[in-house]
Amino acid sequence: MMIRKASARDIPAVADIYEHIHDAEAAGRITTGWLRGVYPTEATARSALEADDLFVLEDDGRVVASARINRHQMPDYALVEWQYPAQDDQVMVLHTLTVDPLHAGRGYGRAFLDFYENYALQNGCKALRIDTNAKNAAARAMYARRGYIESGIIPTVFNGIPGVNLVCLEKKLGR
Repeated sequence: MMIRKASARDIPAVADIYEHIHDAEAAGRITTGWLRGVYPTEATARSALEADDLFVLEDDGRVVASARINRHQMPDYALVEWQYPAQDDQVMVLHTLTVDPLHAGRGYGRAFLDFYENYALQNGCKALRIDTNAKNAAARAMYARRGYIESGIIPTVFNGIPGVNLVCLEKKLGR
């Protein structure tokens, strides 16, 4: 298992993961609150690649998970009363963490969180921030198990999806 920066050749695999997630949601196997054709899409992955902040998890030569990691905080984050205030350059944000439902249950989400936390430490950050749709109980539970606290829920239009209650989570790094 290896997590690395994505390249252009990874975009089809990342887009396939998004489609598999949309398929699983349509079948009622998972709930993310995402909308096929709106978010996430291949354009979501391409935008992250162009910004040089798209990462993929490869296992046995196959891309099975992806995420965007950067310091960009969503505008709605300004509405949250964060428990761990930090300067923008001291905050690392995890966006669009995905694990292919066809390969779920193998620890890929946990591995990505480990990578994200280490990456933030290596880049001098003292706070981690993540958001998820309030409907995504699985993600909320995983983040809680990892010590993330929910610092606010903001009603918003999220990446083109109306009526989202955006759960904003955080975790302090270091002491």
